Amino acid sequence: MKTILFASAMTLSVVSMQAQSGKQHDRSQAGATFGLKGGLNIANVHLDNSDSYDLDSKTSFYLGGLAHIHLNRSFALQPEIMYSNQGYKYTNLNVTNRVNLHYINVPVLGQLMVGDGFRLETGPQLGVLVAARQKTGNVSVDVKDNLKPIDFSWAFGAGYVTHSGFGVDARYNVGINNINDVPNSGKINNRVFQAGVFYQFNN
Repeated sequence: MKTILFASAMTLSVVSMQAQSGKQHDRSQAGATFGLKGGLNIANVHLDNSDSYDLDSKTSFYLGGLAHIHLNRSFALQPEIMYSNQGYKYTNLNVTNRVNLHYINVPVLGQLMVGDGFRLETGPQLGVLVAARQKTGNVSVDVKDNLKPIDFSWAFGAGYVTHSGFGVDARYNVGINNINDVPNSGKINNRVFQAGVFYQFNN
């Protein structure tokens, strides 16, 4: 939590300085556009007690909307809201177990414009767990009560947008807090790689 608060404060400080710079030097570049995005998740988790079995990535999807807010010519703020299907797989006693975690994620990213249409981005992400199920063979069990309702992550990514508003991006979300809510059973941290497409209206 302390890490998230410190990183968020640093991000807001940078945004504030960039905003003031944008107001003074580049007012004509300020503005906001809205858009839609979606793509592929390659999700997994980091466990500190996973010696008994190997974890496998789970392939799924994400879908949502964005607001791209230019503060000046070279810096933008991009809050998003997305449904994200995450989780992991593992094999125990030759039986495959699939853990499906369904989140509503709200990342707020600072974006640096590099060249014509390229972007580098980073920022915090808040995730709200809306459902969680573990499927073992043909049996599916609700495991939401075993997990914490909130996930904090930090995102790193890059993207490219065309003049028409279509774009592609890739992002890696590193879970910071322990999402395991079962006492004395180890820590679980989300790890999600995302790759997808987006469209900004009135780009």
